[in-house]
Amino acid sequence: MAYPSFREAFQVWLKVAMYSFGGPAGQIAVMHKYIVEDKKWLGENRFLHALNYCMLLPGPEAQQLATYIGWLMHKTRGGLLAGGLFVLPGFLSILVLSILYALWKDLTFVQGIFYGIKPAVLAVVVGAVIKIGKRALKNEVMVGIAVLAFIAIFFFKISFPYIVLAAGLLGYFGGKIWEEKFYVIKGHADVKNSEMGLIDSYIQAERPTLVKTLGVALFWLAMWLVPVVALFLILGSENVFTKEALFFSQSAIVTFGGAYSVLAYISQKAVETYAWLQPGEMLDGLGMAETTPGPLIQVVQFVGFMGAFRNAGSLDPILAGVLASVLVTWVTYLPSFLFIFTGAPYIEYLRGNKSLSTALSGITAAVVGVILNLGIWFSLHTLFAQVNEVSAGPLHIPAPVWNTVEWGAVIITLAALFFSFRLKWDMLRTIGICIVLGLIFKFFVTI
Repeated sequence: MAYPSFREAFQVWLKVAMYSFGGPAGQIAVMHKYIVEDKKWLGENRFLHALNYCMLLPGPEAQQLATYIGWLMHKTRGGLLAGGLFVLPGFLSILVLSILYALWKDLTFVQGIFYGIKPAVLAVVVGAVIKIGKRALKNEVMVGIAVLAFIAIFFFKISFPYIVLAAGLLGYFGGKIWEEKFYVIKGHADVKNSEMGLIDSYIQAERPTLVKTLGVALFWLAMWLVPVVALFLILGSENVFTKEALFFSQSAIVTFGGAYSVLAYISQKAVETYAWLQPGEMLDGLGMAETTPGPLIQVVQFVGFMGAFRNAGSLDPILAGVLASVLVTWVTYLPSFLFIFTGAPYIEYLRGNKSLSTALSGITAAVVGVILNLGIWFSLHTLFAQVNEVSAGPLHIPAPVWNTVEWGAVIITLAALFFSFRLKWDMLRTIGICIVLGLIFKFFVTI
């Protein structure tokens, strides 16, 4: 088989971007399906190796994983293609929905679309947990780490970076004592030919140089921060565009553990400090981000749009919102390109290191538990209109209010699971039918 061309990669990354529903769990599953299972461009071990590095970084891990794999295949232009396309459908979708929201907030048609997409996304997440779990949890030790990670984040609200650090240390030291149980993510030399992807044998890791690394880092830092400084100097510190550029640049480097870990902070600032949003509107924005392609952190685009729409000054409000959407998206994702293009060469160079591999194997298992946590969180908030929380000291247990069950969502979810797992429909077809069902329930059915 010939090495995949840039044109062929473009076609696949476009498909990945269009199907990237369901938050990081669903998005990683989509990438795995097309890159590892269907095209067989990457082997399982290299895919998981890249995923583990991205899980350590602040920012949207699925978009960073796409950038990493694109970089592996076609270097910088490949990373830009994969990472940029991954964001584009979500950006355009949320831009349209933000305009609709700003002008016609209570539009039943928009509500119906959301109502149908959420259950379809839930089916994608269920599939992701099953597929990634089967491939990452090779033995009882890995299963145990996944279970502990799930309990830590779901019931005790332990911050994701601490879970990753603990899993990495456990994998590192566990590999010294019990190598056969912890050496799951293997280096190139220890992977059988049958387990390798098409491009694995072509990739020759080069020793990174400090001069090249500094050059790459300075370039992407300039791309990220020069527009922010220019806005500050030209418009002043009180202008809404300057405030958004500074605030979302700061948010971009503290989003460890996915979007949910920083949403409460963003919501509080957007409502109480800057008055960009009204109380409760953050949940509407999150609904947009959850039910459109792309990373969940894309919700910041909605926040930026509404902030500029309401503080447009002499600009047309819609134009101000569109400009703010571009600005907020730029400062949110530029750090991800910085982290990948400077760090990935080192991660690839160290890929055959057994200590690093056992540490990353522990992190992989913990990530499965974290994805399961996201799947259950998403399920509860899809199937119930209200979910409370019962706390006892450090223990936190979600308690759905049973009389608020969304029977329409339950029915559409069961249909989506049937379409996906029984009939083996692809995601686009399943999502399309679920949107139709959502519109039917919103317009014609009351349960």
